[in-house]
Amino acid sequence: MKKTLLVTSLSLIFVSALAQSTWNATVVPKPSNESLNAYYPTNQAPLVQQHLVKLPVGAVKPGGWLLKSLELQRDGLAGQLGEISIWLTKKNNAWLNKDGKGDWGWEEMPYWLKGYGNIGYILNDKKMIDEAMIWINGTLNSQRDNGDFGPYVIRKSNGKRDLWAQMLMLFVLQSYYEHSNDQRVITHMTRYFKWQMTIPETEFLTDYWENSRGGDNLYSVYWLYNITKESWLLDLANKIHRNTANWRLKNWLPNWHNVNIAQCFREPATFYQQSKDPADLQASYDNQKFIREMYGQVPGGMFGSDENSRKGFVDPRQAVETCGMVEQMASDEIMLRITGDTHWAENCEDVAFNTFPAAFMPDYRSLRYLVAPNMVVSDSKNHNPGIDNPGPYLLMNPFSSRCCQHNHTSGWVYYAENLWMATPDNGLGAMLYAEGDVKAKVGDGTEVSIRTTTKYPFEEQVSMKMTLAKPSSFPMYFRIPAWSDKAVIKINGQPVNVTPIAGQYVRIAGTWKSNDAITLTFPMRLQARVWEKNKGSVSINYGPLTYSLKIPENYIRHDSKETAQYDSKWQENVDQSKWPSFEIQPSGPWNYALPGDYTNLEKSFVVTRKPWPSDNLPFTTSGVPIEIKAKGKLIPGWTLDQYGLCAELPQSPVESTQPVVDITLIPMGAARLRISSFPVAK
Repeated sequence: MKKTLLVTSLSLIFVSALAQSTWNATVVPKPSNESLNAYYPTNQAPLVQQHLVKLPVGAVKPGGWLLKSLELQRDGLAGQLGEISIWLTKKNNAWLNKDGKGDWGWEEMPYWLKGYGNIGYILNDKKMIDEAMIWINGTLNSQRDNGDFGPYVIRKSNGKRDLWAQMLMLFVLQSYYEHSNDQRVITHMTRYFKWQMTIPETEFLTDYWENSRGGDNLYSVYWLYNITKESWLLDLANKIHRNTANWRLKNWLPNWHNVNIAQCFREPATFYQQSKDPADLQASYDNQKFIREMYGQVPGGMFGSDENSRKGFVDPRQAVETCGMVEQMASDEIMLRITGDTHWAENCEDVAFNTFPAAFMPDYRSLRYLVAPNMVVSDSKNHNPGIDNPGPYLLMNPFSSRCCQHNHTSGWVYYAENLWMATPDNGLGAMLYAEGDVKAKVGDGTEVSIRTTTKYPFEEQVSMKMTLAKPSSFPMYFRIPAWSDKAVIKINGQPVNVTPIAGQYVRIAGTWKSNDAITLTFPMRLQARVWEKNKGSVSINYGPLTYSLKIPENYIRHDSKETAQYDSKWQENVDQSKWPSFEIQPSGPWNYALPGDYTNLEKSFVVTRKPWPSDNLPFTTSGVPIEIKAKGKLIPGWTLDQYGLCAELPQSPVESTQPVVDITLIPMGAARLRISSFPVAK
């Protein structure tokens, strides 16, 4: 009997060792960029090779809560905006006219279309794709003999031609090309960029928006170069960089508009691919660090800017535009591809999980312009100068926030597209974790499909299963979140013989076959983040989620037309009753401080789990599958201020004679009203 047990044990050890020896697992700070992916367009010489390569739109099909979010957008404001927005009126629209003239035509349509079209591609929604094609065909047909296209906008400020809206439409065309391989896009962009080469430098990118955002034009030039390899495009890239605002300033920025910062800080890193000057790459890192040191001493991945960052306005009651969140996530995804640095994935998840969902009503049929980490009213009042916007900028309104009303569409769909990326060594990398499927060519050209099952970021485990036509040898990369210091990776139930390092990648090379199963476990733990530069306040994290006070939310319905912002416009026959606005008022106290002892977080904070919501909507106060039970003390002197906003934080530690009471914390992204930066009680 003992002999039989010994033989069995030795056999198990042998099988385990054999399973581990099949895989070459190493920890790497980023995928190497010393080779060139054979299957997907990426940087061509002389550009610096990217560390990660974007897969074409449609290669990733999200599932779970992320798919539900896209479906709600399709059925909500994003999908129905063509019947609401005056800027999406087809009659006499400058985007559909050869001469570029019309009643409507600037940034609004392409802002909307760059998300709307991609949602249609990913959901394989024929109605959405057909609608997108009206605008895409109209845009392609609008190209004039000189190569220019779209709205012919002359700026009153300087009498010069404005090219900002065209930069947005180029993103639309790039996604459409990935979806369709329609060669008209290549011809169209080539002719347009040749026209840009003819514009005198004194007239090129001179207006505020296009001057700030020239990096988007630059991005599209490189995209085309990597397909056509025409060297004159690099000359145009130099011209664009010369005439774009200087985002390489030391300890300063060319302007303080929140969307510009979130969108444009990456311009030097984009140009670094051509200049190969490390100072250009460092400048984008410096921009990110600088704005957050000055105005980003708050949870949620963003920074307090309202319309513009202002000296002294640094409290977590300062907000950021929904546009700013969308652009920051897109910038993070682009920076991740350029650098391979997991920092950008971490920031993207921070914004996506903790800030972005709260910008919308749960049904995605309306949104608000501004969202702050500490936000205890969401109404139609004018809170200026407490926030840098005079008007009803905190209200959930489908007709308001002209830029965000259209631009919000690309937030989740771009996030979904970047869950997975190809690697230069013909491998595949898991960058942002969510349920769904990916299909890509790897190794010798074999197509692999991987199905991911998970409730991440609400649970620790991510499970993957492969499907291949034949066994294939290629590397897989798995990002290890910076907050997870005891990650475990198993293949077919056997632990991989490597110790993952938080904030880096585990690279696993070997011969993969159908039904190979990968299990990633990212143990979550409670963490307290102290914001010394913001009154010593504290925020509580559990894994990638930051937690906010659960404030009872009272939703009050209003007439959207009567509560819309001053520059809002809508189509004449739109039925307002189908598209109400909502203000959200607290129906309970919010002015709590947390206890000051953080030596034993598990003693002060208890994580509790609830059933997964049946509607697949975890970012709601009623649907959150995880809560934290905590203790708090009311701070009676911390109230609304003269502007009707949550008053600035009291300095911690703060005195309170109030009794200690039980409070509940929920994920910050689920809280439309929230206190996420807490004072600390003595």
